[in-house]
Amino acid sequence: MEVKLSQAVKMFFGTSSLEMVYIEAIANSFDAGATEINISISIADFNKPETLSIVISDNGEGFTDARIKKFGRLFDVDESSHKGLGRLVFLCYFEDVRIESYYDLTKHRSFKFDENFDAGSTVVKNVEEQPSGSIIQLSQYTLSKVKSHAFLLPSDLKNRFLGEFYSQLFQFKQLNKDIQINITLNLGDKKLHESITIDDIADLQLVEFESATTLFDVLRLYYSIEKVDIGDESFYAALSVDNRTKRIDLLAEENIPYGYKMVFLLYSDTFEGIVDYSRQELILPENEVRDIQTMFRNEVIKIIEKNIPEISERNNATKVSLNNRYPHLTGFFDEKNIGYVSRDDIIKKAQNSFFRAQREVLDAATLSDEQFCKSLELSSRALTEYILFRQFTIEKLKKVSAKDDEAIIHNLIVPKYEELVKADLVGDIYRNNAWVLDDKYMTYETILSDKKMSELVDIITEGEDYEKDDGKPDIALIFSNDPKGEKPVDVVIVELKKKGITLEENMKVVTQLERRARILMKHYDNRIQRIWFYGIIEFNDEVELALSGEYTELYSTGRIFYREMPVAIQVRPEKITLPIGVFVMDLNSVIKDADARNSTFLNLIKSKLRK
Repeated sequence: MEVKLSQAVKMFFGTSSLEMVYIEAIANSFDAGATEINISISIADFNKPETLSIVISDNGEGFTDARIKKFGRLFDVDESSHKGLGRLVFLCYFEDVRIESYYDLTKHRSFKFDENFDAGSTVVKNVEEQPSGSIIQLSQYTLSKVKSHAFLLPSDLKNRFLGEFYSQLFQFKQLNKDIQINITLNLGDKKLHESITIDDIADLQLVEFESATTLFDVLRLYYSIEKVDIGDESFYAALSVDNRTKRIDLLAEENIPYGYKMVFLLYSDTFEGIVDYSRQELILPENEVRDIQTMFRNEVIKIIEKNIPEISERNNATKVSLNNRYPHLTGFFDEKNIGYVSRDDIIKKAQNSFFRAQREVLDAATLSDEQFCKSLELSSRALTEYILFRQFTIEKLKKVSAKDDEAIIHNLIVPKYEELVKADLVGDIYRNNAWVLDDKYMTYETILSDKKMSELVDIITEGEDYEKDDGKPDIALIFSNDPKGEKPVDVVIVELKKKGITLEENMKVVTQLERRARILMKHYDNRIQRIWFYGIIEFNDEVELALSGEYTELYSTGRIFYREMPVAIQVRPEKITLPIGVFVMDLNSVIKDADARNSTFLNLIKSKLRK
């Protein structure tokens, strides 16, 4: 041969798969005018790849003198739709490749195809008159395993062959040319069989349309939409390239309509020769591939919505759902492709468009009137994104049950083991959810959460008995100013109790308050001017009865009790008291009140964005 085969194999088929062996053999058989192709696969067991052998036969014109001459020279082709390399894939997987062929009625040619192949060395004999055809025998599999059973199973191979040759098989059907491809697997003592005939090809209708760009001529779209049983639906879309088909991603699997089998084939003379030598990848620039995909999808959408009216209704419902769920992205959604492209991709694309618009405004040195209006719109969207995040947090809190410990609630409100400071307010805005208690706590100076304030917790809980893995109660402290500074500070103390505990454990929240307040005041050298205390517990009749005497019930969507009391923190030389406001509330009350506040913001912003 004129090219070193081992190097050519690596260069052109380094990323191929075993199924390419069958595909190239079938393509060669079609080129030879074959109407019947038989593929016989034998293997002792799936885990014994060394026993794999394949025999592929056809009734084509055979290896005539002209065809063997071309077979011996790579790239020797009659037209640009052929590559002249397909046979190399045989050597990727098998060491022993033997070919026999009958042609010209009485001629028999046999040869071994390997790295030393020479077209002039093939053995030709005269035989009694025989039908023309060729037999390829492949044995001595070279790899340590067969990557997928799909490369051996007739049912999978049938689908793959239909996918690869649908365009050519459709042309055969138009010409009333009978074609049969038989696929047989001998697996030990089992035998599996499938066949492909023209009956497997749908009756396709034709739509022609002009290219949206000057890159392509008139495009011809053949399609079929067939109603089938639920569970049998499928969607197939491909370009017809050199009598092969190249699948194009037009419809996400999640969007395939129930009960329909659909085929879409796009033809153009411009597509000729636009695949690489192994026929595995398009060689068009990325922007041209996107243009083809967009044009193809737009026409397919028109056809689907015309033939299946309920699809439009489904997609409109999806649009409403997306705009309700992500109102800050309203106007950024690619609405034309909703219901066809995957939901995740639609959201991601909208989010990226939103971010680009934000950068455009934020990077501007000065704002024009138009940019100023745009900045107001983007600010509304950014605020909506944050309000949505808060809503998701509320939904998580709603799911907390008696099986969950305090840590679950704690982490949803303020992450455990961390210290949050005012300087990082913007960066921590999606981590600090103290707004669940009250929106004013978004403007904190310092939040200490559990172990990051371990020394302080040890001090204010001295002598208390906590049966917790880390030995600490679930407490968070919020300071209005730096507690280590000179200015007086207000302090918010939050303690959580899990659901399902006893009355005594719940009421500890209240009975421990005065003692903790005195210790905390002493620790900060009398700089604390006021303490707000939130005890979040589970309410029942016993708890309400215990609180009903000295506490006042406040307006809430749930149950909240409040009491303000002075606590003496010093007796001598003069008596000093500290005002303390105590809120004892049910976790459900916290969640419902936060939900009501947040929903008000969300509904207001939604209405503005829609306008």
